[in-house]
Amino acid sequence: MIDYHVLTLFPDQVTTYFNTSITGRAVTKGLVSLECLYIRDFATNNYGKIDDTMYGGGTGLLIQCEPVFRAWSSVAEKCEKAGKPKPHTVYMSPKGYVFDQKKAKELAQYEDLVIICGHYEGIDARVIDEICDEEISIGDYILTGGETAAIVVMDAVTRLIPGVLPNEEAYTNESHTDGLLEAPQYTKPPVWHDKEVPEVLKNGNDALIDDFNHTAALLETLEKRPDMFNKLELTEDEIKKVLALQKSL
Repeated sequence: MIDYHVLTLFPDQVTTYFNTSITGRAVTKGLVSLECLYIRDFATNNYGKIDDTMYGGGTGLLIQCEPVFRAWSSVAEKCEKAGKPKPHTVYMSPKGYVFDQKKAKELAQYEDLVIICGHYEGIDARVIDEICDEEISIGDYILTGGETAAIVVMDAVTRLIPGVLPNEEAYTNESHTDGLLEAPQYTKPPVWHDKEVPEVLKNGNDALIDDFNHTAALLETLEKRPDMFNKLELTEDEIKKVLALQKSL
């Protein structure tokens, strides 16, 4: 089980998404929990101001250290009282490690995960340096706030928790799990717009189907993500099968 603690200025944005669909069912089943801490509740004044202008100039406002530190400390203290380790703390930032399936697997191992969502021009660097274990980005672009990025991370991590999806195969045979994109998939009817489902997928021979899907996954990776394909160590037989399949299509 993972307990998520999201520090945010827009808690409704996070809870509205997370409490629906598969992640919502995971909450209902007790496999994860979500606590959103409203950063303004931890302001050092009576009117909820948590930001100020930046030293050295620049446009926009920056979230101050103390409200963020107080919010984080409230989680850390609860963990300590419960005899649990210090929560692993992530700051969603365009400067961070670009999130991938490997990182999702790493984060799925923690009992308590604090995710800090910046806004405006971000958060004073001093508190990030003091309390965060790592910074994570979901891509090389800028969002208006960290909430959307936090939701992406929690969604990817939650589905790796045993019991969230119907069976382990639901996430072990997907794109990026083993460095490959997933093979193309098909459903009925067998012919649509003159495009036919590959015959091997209809013959019921599991060994042949597995072999075909592996080759199709390699080809899919080659054509759509050559950067991933170039990292693979393939056998001569795999290369021959990929080239043969590519030629047949």
